[in-house]
Amino acid sequence: MATKKPKTSSKTAKAKTTKPKTATKTVDKPVSEAVKTNTVEKDVTTEPKAKKSCLSGFFAKKYEEKESILTIFKNHKFYGALLGEILGTALITLLLFSFALIGIHNMAMYAFALIAIFIAIYAFSGACLNPLVAVGMMASRRISVIRGFMYIIAEVVGAWLGWLIFNSFHVAGGEAAMDVPTMTAVGENQFWIFTMVELLGAIIIGFFFARGLKYKRSVFTFATTVVGGMVLASFIGYIVSAAFFGNLTGNFVFNPAAALMLQIFPTAGENFGEILGGVCQALSIYALFPMIGGVVGFYLSDFTSKLSGEE
Repeated sequence: MATKKPKTSSKTAKAKTTKPKTATKTVDKPVSEAVKTNTVEKDVTTEPKAKKSCLSGFFAKKYEEKESILTIFKNHKFYGALLGEILGTALITLLLFSFALIGIHNMAMYAFALIAIFIAIYAFSGACLNPLVAVGMMASRRISVIRGFMYIIAEVVGAWLGWLIFNSFHVAGGEAAMDVPTMTAVGENQFWIFTMVELLGAIIIGFFFARGLKYKRSVFTFATTVVGGMVLASFIGYIVSAAFFGNLTGNFVFNPAAALMLQIFPTAGENFGEILGGVCQALSIYALFPMIGGVVGFYLSDFTSKLSGEE
């Protein structure tokens, strides 16, 4: 016998199909409410914020935060940077001594040689190649303190190496060789004259180096900017010393590492106190004040950049 199908099956099916509709309606309501709440939250967050000061972040770190005395010596790239600073400073010192010995005053030849050195060394260490630049980089927090101090030591070693190479050729020349260039002794009333010339030149070099870092994507632009500042500092030094202070041309170097090789320290005196005073005087003129000038130059660049809104 054929069994009859239950009549309630269609009703239950209809009930099953109608249940999801009610479920979707109940789900749609919270979603619409969530969208409304989201729009309210967005409206709250889009309120105008207070403007930051133009000097905000002025003293912020501009180097890798993880770099410290515990980690820097584990990085093999750091040793390459030190070697680059040694080689670059040696070449600059050798170039400086050679031009001073021969008496060439062609700034164009000197500038092209310096540009080539900066381009060659930049990829290794950023081509500081000058203690006043290294101190300015540390003070403006572009490099860490430990890296800055190691750069200064490397630059002094590089200047000594350049002087050693130059002096070796001088000694090999015998009697026909010229005298090794030295700095003129500072007179009793000439301390502030030499100091101000060195300080002004260091400010110019520090300012131009900081500006050159803005164009570090183009190494040639960076090198020409830095070397342009060095040439300008030398040119102004010659003009100021010759026009206002008489026959004082050539008594500036704007590089503490190279200055140490130019026999700036006294070798004789009536007593130990006089010799010590001469040493302190030479360090103040050719090391301390140039480093202060480098810091002033870097901060002058940063301050001007912040005020002008430069990114």
